[in-house]
Amino acid sequence: MAIDRKFIDQFVNVTSKAAVSSYDFIGKKNKIAADKATVDSMRNELNQINFKGEIVIGEGELDEAPMLYIGEKVGTTNGPEMDIAVDPLEGTNFAANNLPGALSVIAIAEKNNLFNAPETYMEKISAKVSEKGVIDLDYSTKENVFNLCEYLNKKPESMTACVMDRPRHKNIIEDLIKIGVNIKLISDGDISGALLVTDKKYGVDIFMGIGGGPEGVLAAAALDSFNCSFQGRFLFSSDKDKARAKNMGINNFTKKYELHEIVKGDSIFCASGVTSGDIVSGIKVENNEYITETLVTHKNTGVKKIIKKVINK
Repeated sequence: MAIDRKFIDQFVNVTSKAAVSSYDFIGKKNKIAADKATVDSMRNELNQINFKGEIVIGEGELDEAPMLYIGEKVGTTNGPEMDIAVDPLEGTNFAANNLPGALSVIAIAEKNNLFNAPETYMEKISAKVSEKGVIDLDYSTKENVFNLCEYLNKKPESMTACVMDRPRHKNIIEDLIKIGVNIKLISDGDISGALLVTDKKYGVDIFMGIGGGPEGVLAAAALDSFNCSFQGRFLFSSDKDKARAKNMGINNFTKKYELHEIVKGDSIFCASGVTSGDIVSGIKVENNEYITETLVTHKNTGVKKIIKKVINK
């Protein structure tokens, strides 16, 4: 089965309008207000689409409204059943401080085809590789880099790795320095970090490190359309996290998830820029109209492009 391509523009509209809704909060040091604006807009737009949607990855639980919570039903209920993953404002700190890289993100798959990821950390790795065994979470940093060098026919000093700038990545960063790999450190936003491997123009060969599990699923939805490799493994720090994962059907707490296990079948991914970053430009205002850029992928049709849209707020 495939998702009708008519939904592409409708979901681009969802993330574009959510992005624009945060415009007045850019640089105002209020990430909660910015996030709430995008959540409210996204919920409103989703509820106007003719489909039966369920949020499988959201921003909280039922008792944490007004977030788009896990299990929330969206849409008019007329139309196909779909699973929805959302990050209404990826990089809330970026938006609040007017820093590059804030996005409004959504991924859509057919019912039961999108992994229901718990709110916990995930070990991740991605690269523009179509063959199995080149990169792997069980390999050392050195082994992953050298394997990728051989695959891409590049030397370590001409390779670039993207890593989130966190104390937990100290060993990865030190290993990359020893090998001589160039490092692109990001302060936040590991959805866009993982996507930097999709195109040579971004100058990133491999993304690795630990970030949010839900963000890993969202990134995987786009990486699937670019024929990239992605692996994720959840990290559970407490019995409470494990119990919650078990309720979601996760029984093997050390399992490595391959891309095809995270996103099955057809999918649509949309990421609209709030502030300009590597992937898309941020919101521009011309003649009282808001101009947005959205990276959109649709696996079934092979769509992988940037869509510009004019929004009247």
